[in-house]
Amino acid sequence: MNRQNIVQLQGGAVLAFEEYGDPSGVPVIFCHGWPSSRTMAQLADEPAGALGIRIISPDRPGISGSSMQLDRKLSDWPSLVEQLIDHLAIGEFRILAISGGAPYAYATAVAIPQRVRAIAIVGGVIPFTELKDFKGLLPLYRYMLAFYRNRPRLLRQLFLLARPFLSFRAPIRLRPLLLKMLLLRPCDAASLRDDAAFEAIFESQRRAWRGSVEGVLADARIYADPWGFAIEDVCVPVRFWHGIEDRAFAVRLAEEIANRFPNCKSRFIQDEGHYSLPIRHMPEILEDLISV
Repeated sequence: MNRQNIVQLQGGAVLAFEEYGDPSGVPVIFCHGWPSSRTMAQLADEPAGALGIRIISPDRPGISGSSMQLDRKLSDWPSLVEQLIDHLAIGEFRILAISGGAPYAYATAVAIPQRVRAIAIVGGVIPFTELKDFKGLLPLYRYMLAFYRNRPRLLRQLFLLARPFLSFRAPIRLRPLLLKMLLLRPCDAASLRDDAAFEAIFESQRRAWRGSVEGVLADARIYADPWGFAIEDVCVPVRFWHGIEDRAFAVRLAEEIANRFPNCKSRFIQDEGHYSLPIRHMPEILEDLISV
């Protein structure tokens, strides 16, 4: 595990981040999923090192080691990224976003396109406010959206109740049972039987929940509210990856989003799901990203 780093932000808050891969390599900001945290970037550590890529993975505000930012909006994120890369004396950079990290990558590309060379989106979340129905979403996401719109206080209470269970580290012998309980696609379950992949995904989630419920909930609100820009506003080169078997966000929804970018190369991968795609294809995702 890499040592946690801290950058002091304007106003006294801190942003926690870790680095993976090659310390002197091509800089790539890693945007973790939801619920997740900076250590999800372990997925990219080995291939990034082999390809000469420097992965910089920050916790979002209120997640794990980063300070809570009350009433934050998606539009607040690019400023934090700029403070981070200025602290590291980085000029241009690329972004790799997994699942719930996608809108943060889009927002940064829209706000500071002169510094963002390209972004790679892997199993990216869909703009929920633009959907006419939620049939293409994971059932859990449909329920959460319904509670957020109709019973927000109850949703917070459910998060509080879930925290002790979701921040608990299950014994290794129980992992097969846990994977079965999650009702995953066969490709996702198979990829998560790898110990390193399992730890990268689930330890990063546990860190988020152990940090604070309010941070996880604030992160969730970002997806349910308008993002403040259109997909068409993302003009930097986009590399869009999505598994045909993705259960979180149906491939038809992903195809609709990919077709709206002005400059996008999309890949829809057969026999891969929401988890298996970044686990199994990280080397080619990274290699493609730095080729732009």
